[in-house]
Amino acid sequence: MIVTLIVLCEVGFWVLLAAGLATRYLLKMPRTGMALLLAEPVLELVLLVATAIDLKNGADPGWEHGLAALYIGYTVGHGHRTVRWLDGHAAHRLGGGPPPPKPPKYGTARARHEGGIWLGTLAGGAVATVLLLLAMAYVGDDGNTEGLRSWMYGAWRAVGIHGLIALSYLVRPKKDPGAGSAVAAGDPEHVPDLLVHGPGKDEEQVR
Repeated sequence: MIVTLIVLCEVGFWVLLAAGLATRYLLKMPRTGMALLLAEPVLELVLLVATAIDLKNGADPGWEHGLAALYIGYTVGHGHRTVRWLDGHAAHRLGGGPPPPKPPKYGTARARHEGGIWLGTLAGGAVATVLLLLAMAYVGDDGNTEGLRSWMYGAWRAVGIHGLIALSYLVRPKKDPGAGSAVAAGDPEHVPDLLVHGPGKDEEQVR
C-alpha cells in the first residue's frame, strides 16, 4: 500500500506540475495554475497520514515506511527548486518571457550554487529524520524499529556525501578557461609595441 502511494504521489507531482504550468502559460490563467502548483504539498500530506495509519493498524515498520519518509524529505528539500526551475523554462518557452539564468559554472559563484543545493539535501535529511523518529516513537519499544533507524543513517550518509561534493567546489573552485586568455591579452608583453608605446620615430617620419 505504501509503495503504491509513493508511486502515485510521484506521478501526481508531475501531473500537477504539468497541469499548473500549462494552465499558467497556455490557458493564461495564472491564479488557477498557481493553485495547482500549491496543491502539490497535499500529496506528501496524504502519504504521511497513510503511513501513520498503516503503522497504527499494526503493520511492522519496514523499508517502505523508511522510503516514504525519505521521499517526503526529498520533496521538502528539493521540490521547490524543481518547480522554480521548470516554471522559469515554461515562462520562457510558453509565455514569451526571457530565458532563465543559467547556474554559474566557475569560481566562488559555483561553490555558492552547489552549497545552496546541498542545503536542500540537508533540509530533506532533517525532515526525514524527524519523521522516522516520530514513527519509531509511535511504534514504541514493542515494535522492530531497526529498519527505520537504518533509513535514518542512510539519509545522513547521503547528506554527508553530497556535502563533500559541494565542499570540493569551494576547496578547489573550477576556474574559467576564458579568464586566463583575458589576463594574457591584458599583459603588455603580449600586446604589440605599437599599441603600448605608440608610433615610433620611423612611423612619425612617414607621417
